[in-house]
Amino acid sequence: MRIAIIGGHGQIALQLTRLLSERGNVVQAVIRNPAHTGDVEEVGGQAVVLDLEGPGADELVATLSGVDAVVFAAGAGPGSGVERKYAVDRDGSVLLAEAAQKAGVRRFVQISSMGAGQPAAGGDESWVAYIDAKTQAENDLRGRDLDWTIVRPGSLTNEPATGLVRLAESVPGGRIPRGDVATVLAELLVTGGGVGHVLELISGETTVAAAVAAFSAG
Repeated sequence: MRIAIIGGHGQIALQLTRLLSERGNVVQAVIRNPAHTGDVEEVGGQAVVLDLEGPGADELVATLSGVDAVVFAAGAGPGSGVERKYAVDRDGSVLLAEAAQKAGVRRFVQISSMGAGQPAAGGDESWVAYIDAKTQAENDLRGRDLDWTIVRPGSLTNEPATGLVRLAESVPGGRIPRGDVATVLAELLVTGGGVGHVLELISGETTVAAAVAAFSAG
């Protein structure tokens, strides 16, 4: 498969690129900063420099030509203000979904966040905006004629991946290593599982393959 990852220099995205490349897939990692090209190539990806917030957005449809699946992994990141939460976490996803439809790419996997889908419980203004932006991005995607899957990870850690997860439409709050999130995303993409599902994800006791297989069309 040829897979495009938007936000290709993020920690989860880089691990996902490596996993997909090792399984024989071609990964186009869309990044804003050309200085990150080396990091993408080091994990087996092909870097595509394009700024979704700038004039490069017009090139997105062309970038997706020949692509089989897209992953929205972009985010405004810690310390960003309310305006950028909406500009990246919501508007970036909407832009990618529109481009995917125009380019004829049906498979769309969106990285969201635990807590999306309902008003933020507490937190500062930036956190409330982040959850609201993720919720609006989810709602937009769910209304489109695409083979979408939305993944809501719990609190992200940099601990070593365990390969054991809990993946369901509703799970209690919890933590999960970024490596395990990347492994779940890779399995969803390679198997085509989880289409039409909003899935919450934390560490657990089920292998990734078994967890994803529970949401496979077959």
